[in-house]
Amino acid sequence: MKILLLNGSPRKNGTVAGLLRAVAEGLDEKHQVDWIDVYDLRMQPCIACMKCRPDGECCLSKDDAHRLGRMIRQSDGLIVGTPTHWGNMSAQLKLLFDRNVPAFFTQRSNGLPIPRHKSKPAVIVTACTWPWPLNFILAESRGAIRAVRKILRCGGYKILGTLVKPGSKHKPEISNRLLRKAKTLGARF
Repeated sequence: MKILLLNGSPRKNGTVAGLLRAVAEGLDEKHQVDWIDVYDLRMQPCIACMKCRPDGECCLSKDDAHRLGRMIRQSDGLIVGTPTHWGNMSAQLKLLFDRNVPAFFTQRSNGLPIPRHKSKPAVIVTACTWPWPLNFILAESRGAIRAVRKILRCGGYKILGTLVKPGSKHKPEISNRLLRKAKTLGARF
């Protein structure tokens, strides 16, 4: 299987990246993993022209968003990690998804989506500065997970699980329990 791992964090050695590495360590060695640091990509912002829907690809001049769209289409599974920003995913990850709507689904003439990735596996990883249980009560971590899950479900992905690290500002270390859970999620691919 070709697994595409999207690190939506600007911190390459931060909490989200550490959790993503643990999920990748749990993957079987026969899987090919492509690690993408989304903040390294050069992407123009989406202009909401909606031309990508009938054309199947963004009409903006070629950039990294186009390349990643092809990688998403060719992957057999996704692992998506993001820090929680205002109860949502990071801006760069959202930009990548906005520019690649056709990589996730096509549309019938009545506008209903047809998923491109029916039953492909996916895992969602997030970290939040709010401590437990405030990260869920205030819908911070829950909001980031919900936003990524919505996109993946539109694409037809089967979400194998989610991984949340609360309180990352004051306790950035990842517990052994969370590392074990991450590796277990990777093994489920």
